[in-house]
Amino acid sequence: MKKKTVVIVDDHLLFAQSLESLITNLEGYEVLAILKNGKELTQYYLHKRKKPELILLDVKMPVMDGIQTMQWLKENQPEQKVLALTMEDDEETIIKMLRAGARGYLLKDIHPENFEFAMKMVIEQGFYYSSKIETALKYSEKTDADISQNLADKLTDREWTFLKYACSELTYKSIAGEMNLSPKTIENYRESVFKKLQVKTRVGLVIYCMKNNLFKLD
Repeated sequence: MKKKTVVIVDDHLLFAQSLESLITNLEGYEVLAILKNGKELTQYYLHKRKKPELILLDVKMPVMDGIQTMQWLKENQPEQKVLALTMEDDEETIIKMLRAGARGYLLKDIHPENFEFAMKMVIEQGFYYSSKIETALKYSEKTDADISQNLADKLTDREWTFLKYACSELTYKSIAGEMNLSPKTIENYRESVFKKLQVKTRVGLVIYCMKNNLFKLD
């Protein structure tokens, strides 16, 4: 049976080696390499080594961190599937990683069985959202056309504008400035859009837009 291939990018060697041991003991998986940062990953590609089906990527690393690495991959290896595996659980970091192309976001305290399931989902279906992410998003399966039409009916023009800004890296205060509105008005837009799209957090909003291809997230 052909094994699913994985590359680990993490500067904590003890964790990375333990992760390698866990993965190699799973049926049907093989770890191709352990790399300490994004720079080593770029060199891995430049030397034309075997492309993995999945990269497990830490966020906080020296030399070239996870966000910078995702940006490089987006430009140079856009089809590469990446699963973030980190201790960073703040909303800003999650949004940046997802916007840059990560197919999922896991915290390092995840249960091994859930971890195996997450890898399988990303490799086979393209996306995985942990319970932390899933609780941010109540999503029902609909076609893109259905989603677009429903949103056209649901959202006002100003709410559409807010939605696009909310999927950027701007803070809510900056969004208020861009839209020439008060922070209180932006807060009202946020609550309205969250309710209409049935999401609970800004992370859920970004995921919703990504899954439904509402607009390009640069």
